[in-house]
Parts: sequence; C-alpha cells; structure tokens
Amino acid sequence: MPCQNITRWSAVLCLLGYAPFLVAQQSPQACETLSALDLANVEITLTEIVGAGEFDAARGNFGSLPEFCRVAATLTPSSDSDIKMELWLPTRGWNGKYLAVGNGAFTGNVRHTALSLALSRGYATSSTDTGHLGNTASFGLGHPEKIIDFGWRSVHEMNVASKQLIAAFYDDGLRYSYFTGCSAGGRQAMKEAQRFPDDFDGIVAGAPGADWTGRAAASLRIAKYLQANESARLSAADRELVYAAAVASCDADDGVVDGLIGKPAQCDFDPSVLQCGSGSSASCLTSEQVNTVKMIYSSPVNPATGRAITGLLPGSEMGWTDLGWTNSARATGLDQYRYLVYGDEEWTIDRFNFNSDISRAEQADSDTLNALDPDLSKFFDNGGKLISYHGWSDPQISPANATQYYQSVVDTFGSRDVIHDSYRLFMAPGMGHCAGGPGPNSFDSLSALESWVEQGTAPDSITAVHRTNGEVDRSRPLCPFPEVAVYDGSGSIDVAENFMCRAP
Repeated sequence: MPCQNITRWSAVLCLLGYAPFLVAQQSPQACETLSALDLANVEITLTEIVGAGEFDAARGNFGSLPEFCRVAATLTPSSDSDIKMELWLPTRGWNGKYLAVGNGAFTGNVRHTALSLALSRGYATSSTDTGHLGNTASFGLGHPEKIIDFGWRSVHEMNVASKQLIAAFYDDGLRYSYFTGCSAGGRQAMKEAQRFPDDFDGIVAGAPGADWTGRAAASLRIAKYLQANESARLSAADRELVYAAAVASCDADDGVVDGLIGKPAQCDFDPSVLQCGSGSSASCLTSEQVNTVKMIYSSPVNPATGRAITGLLPGSEMGWTDLGWTNSARATGLDQYRYLVYGDEEWTIDRFNFNSDISRAEQADSDTLNALDPDLSKFFDNGGKLISYHGWSDPQISPANATQYYQSVVDTFGSRDVIHDSYRLFMAPGMGHCAGGPGPNSFDSLSALESWVEQGTAPDSITAVHRTNGEVDRSRPLCPFPEVAVYDGSGSIDVAENFMCRAP
C-alpha cells in the first residue's frame, strides 16, 4: 500500500514500515442501503447492523462478537437455483480481507460458527447453504442444476456477490481474499483452485473429500460386506485391540516411540497376527474379522481408470464402526448412489457392486463433485497459494486420498520442486477427521497461509498441539509432505522444538 492519501497517523505507521497492517476504513454508507444494490442473479433479503455481543445466543455461543453488518441474500444463477448466503462485514477494525468458509458432507446451512471465528479475526466473511436445506442428497433427485450448485457453483457465486458487497460497503479496496474449509469444505476448496483460479489469493483445504465418488464406493464396499456378515463385524473392544496392535507394530517407524504412527502409509502391520488359534477370545480375532481389517486397509482399483480407491490406514481403528467406516461416510455414500447415481430413493446398500458402480458413479458425476483435476497451473500462475492438511488417523476420508492427489499434481508438473512454492500438504500423525485424536491436532493454518500470501514466507512447518482438559500436553511440527518430523535426540518428545522436518 503506497504512503499517500492517508491520515497523518497512518503516514507515520507507513514510514515505519507498518503499511501492511493498516486497518481499512469503512464507508459511511449505512448497512441497510446495501439492499438497494442491483446485482445480477442476487436478491438481498436482509441487511442489519448487529451490535457487539448481540447475535442471537440461541444459535450458539456468540456473545463476544464485535458489531457487524449482516447481509443475507439468495443467489439464482440458474432457473432452478435457490442458493442462500450470508456475508458479515465488521463495522470497525476490518483487516481489509475477505474469508469464505466451507461446509461439511451434504449439509445445506449457513455456518454461523465458522463466520463468527472469521469475524473475530477482523475478516469480512461469508458462508452458503450450497443451494439446499438439510443434510442429505435428496435435493439432487431430478434437479441437475442443484447438483451443480452444490458441486461448485454456490461457492463461486457467493464469492462474486460477496466481493461486490464488500466494494460497496468499504471505502478502501479489498486487499486479500481467502477460502478455508475441511472435509466437504476441503473438497470445495480444491474445486475452487481447480475451476476458479482467480477467486482466492490463498486456500486452506483440510481433509479434502476430493475423491467424493471414491470415498462413497469405499465405504459402501465395506458396509455391504458387514451387513451380510454379522460375524465379521468388529466390536469396540475388537477395534481397540487392532489399534493397539497396529501402534505397537509401527510406532517406532518414525524414530520415536510416542504412541503415534508417524508413517502409516509405510506401516507393514499384518492383522493376521491377531487371529485366534481356535475359537475366539477377547484378545484375538476370528479369521472373518481379520479379513474385515484387511478389507478396510485395502485400496481396490477402479477397473475403468486404474486409480486406487484408497482405504483407511493403521491408526484410524478407534474411529471405525461396526459397519466399517464412520456413520457419516456410510450415509454420504448411500446418498450419493441413491440420489445422484441411480436416482432411486429405494436403492439400498445390498445392491452395490464395486467393480461396476465405482465407474458408474464417476461417469454420473462428470467432474461436478469430484475435485481430482491435477492441473493447478492457472491458480499457481496467478500467485495462488494452497495449504492442504489431513490427519493420518482419519476414519472418515482416507488420508491416502490427500497424498494420492498431491502426487498426481507432482506428476503433472514434473517434480515436487516445481509446485513447492505454491502448494504444500501437511499430514498430521494421530489426528482424526479435521481435528481430534491422540496426536497434535490443533494448529493455525490460516495464519500460515496469510504469511505465505502476504509476506512471501512459505510454511516450512506448522506447529500443532494436543490438549487434554484444555491444557497443552504435546506439540509437534507438521511437515510439508513427504517430509516427516524427526526427533533430534534430546529433550522431551512432547515439545515441537525438539523435532525437525526431514525428507523420508
């Protein structure tokens, strides 16, 4: 920002080198007048000033929010579109930036909690219901335009409308725009980088469900087997047994025994070691149960494309259910086939056939929900920065999905070095789906992205912490894949400073 046309105090700050941190000034234009804006395919349905601490407490714990202008709108890019969105604009202390937030699963709702976090950091921020209400894919039955809205159009249209509203509300121009999301929000993030490389300067894609149809097939493949073979199911105690054995087998592979599997993709744990000699007991598994574990770990190949449909990895067992993957993964998979592949509300899991249905799902999707295009050249050429992260112990979306996609981008560009200044993937040992788990699982990826985009400081590591009862009891650097955190041999293994990122 040039040191001109600013206040005397701002000029002093600029001369001292603090120009990047100047607070943009708001327009005197009243929040309510935004409703008079004439925007293509946008109907503004609400504009109101929400006082500090006054956002409806019935929606959650929002008591500490600063004053903001709340805008609600309906977007209609197609004749069958009905996309709801909200944009929250801080009336004071705007940081000059915009942050769009993502969704989860098939959810159709504006995410007020995510908006509140962004607003608290000084962002103008928006969220969309993706064009429908509820948490199923029933909206797509007979409504192809709504499927497109959910797949990618709602986020893009929200971004376009939000930037127009921001320009009308503030005197100073927008400096940076970001997107952050996890799970389905991570899929949205990847879709933005692939399809709309100009929308955002920086993107955080957490546990991205980029292989949406693949995850659906993987979860249903296991669920079908276990529905028909009750004796092959794993109880909570069985899953705990497998988890303990996997950790005991592979914990030390990363050079430190800390109760975590740092290299699960290289873990050679064979669940057959748990098979009972005769009969069964609490400390062993039947042959059928061993087969279940092997199935969940396995990554069968899509016969039409030759691409592996990634299974779950050792260390994820505590998140499994009696029907394999998480309930959410199974429900999302069922909805995918019921409403979006076969268009049959009566379709059931027992009718699933992996070899034929995985291909049929990809053909039906036609790159609408899947976010697997490895050519990010336009995003990179625009200066875009992409941070992705995934928990190695994720039981809902296979972490191998993230590494597989990353490798496809490396292959497309020729080497890791070519993409390293634009795209970095951070894998978190012992972390579950988006958060949780025994490993360090809390970290600030957004600040790392801001530093990368705004100051050119690429994240060579991101410090993650684990908390018990609110107290930090372990920290660890997350390293840009394929690097791993290596203990330097001195000090506590629960302190991040005693680790360094090294190539495997």
